[in-house]
Amino acid sequence: MAKPIVAIVGRPNVGKSTLFNRIAGGLTAIVQNQPGVTRDRLYREAEWLGKKFMLIDTGGIEFKDNQMPLFRQMRRQAELAMEEADVIVFVVDTHAELTRDDARIAQDLRRSGKTVVLAANKVENFATAEAQLYEYNALGLGEAIPISAEHGMNTGDLMEAVVAGFPADDGENVDPDVIKISVIGRPNVGKSSLVNKLLGEERVIVSDIPGTTRDAIDTSFEHDGKRYILIDTAGMRRKSRIAELVEQYSVIRSLRAVDRSDVALMLLDAADGITEQDKKIAGYAHEGGKGIVIVVNKWDLIEKDDKTINRFEKDIREELGFMQYAPTMFISAKTGQRVNKLLDLVDFVAEQNSSRVATATLNTLMREWTHLNPPPSHKGRRLKILYATQSSVKPPTFVLFVNQPDLLHFSYRRYLENHLRNAFGFEGSPIRMVIRQRDEEDK
Repeated sequence: MAKPIVAIVGRPNVGKSTLFNRIAGGLTAIVQNQPGVTRDRLYREAEWLGKKFMLIDTGGIEFKDNQMPLFRQMRRQAELAMEEADVIVFVVDTHAELTRDDARIAQDLRRSGKTVVLAANKVENFATAEAQLYEYNALGLGEAIPISAEHGMNTGDLMEAVVAGFPADDGENVDPDVIKISVIGRPNVGKSSLVNKLLGEERVIVSDIPGTTRDAIDTSFEHDGKRYILIDTAGMRRKSRIAELVEQYSVIRSLRAVDRSDVALMLLDAADGITEQDKKIAGYAHEGGKGIVIVVNKWDLIEKDDKTINRFEKDIREELGFMQYAPTMFISAKTGQRVNKLLDLVDFVAEQNSSRVATATLNTLMREWTHLNPPPSHKGRRLKILYATQSSVKPPTFVLFVNQPDLLHFSYRRYLENHLRNAFGFEGSPIRMVIRQRDEEDK
């Protein structure tokens, strides 16, 4: 199931970005005591009590007459975020009187039918907060929850109310044998054309205009007796290049589509090579633990010699160094070149992403690998891997119990991952390692 989306909205300078940083656990948004600093939505995955969700920070909402285009755009962005959100956190400033803008935002939120949590920010004395919040309770959005985002006071109560508003996890009622495929990439790299070619019919509109596909579209189909769900996503582009606000809105759905998929087809444009935005999109699927196939499209438009593929493969491995495990396929969605082989590769990657290793076999090999290349030591202390087990799949996740976790250097972690891949494959799948401490005497 895709992660729930939580949007933080309110007037400028009420502490939205401070609350965003507090919940997300890091200084991601710019914080400055000046209206209009947050000019675009920011997205970040967050977690509370084991429940993961996508958190959106928005610019301030104002309704002034003759408003500058920038502020009208910020307001529209916030409205788009609210449309997609499962839960909306409406932040008000207890240091200021209730304004007409606050009342109008509240009116729009009541009409939206969405779950709204009212956060009364900048409270200094929680003992007397009840009287201070009386006027905000009159907004018709339920009782305001007093918080201090800057100091983290009472944000736990706020998050409990937020999580309580998440939609129930119905598991999407999808047969576990069905492979869910997301088609991701920048605008105009040929995602819809590939979907149409895979389906064998014009089920999705194809256009040369970037951003034609606004929403994620699910299509069920069968191939060689196997069932699939194909999720075509809107193209994701750099925020500085986004001209239409509806494209920004579609980015959230693209991220949701990745969350819901088993295998992501990461499309690249053969003419453009690998761009910075390609790296960001691929990185989201990698961090999500999805099976990944790198698909180089429009290969028919490239002038080739006997070394062209090798040169492009080398560029992919250099630019997408974190995805050395991902197989590549060079296709033309327009002509159908090699598209018929793509689903076989999807099947293989989905199987690899779900692979399990017996604990006894894993520990036997771990002893061999550490004997061949002993773990690092520091100031007389040497790392010992006492026990290993695979805890889960999608992606394959291994728990290593060691004597001193701080001694496990990144290079040795990479050494172990390489041996896991050499022994068991896991092609097209990221591998995760969880390191935990255990005393040598602990059985």
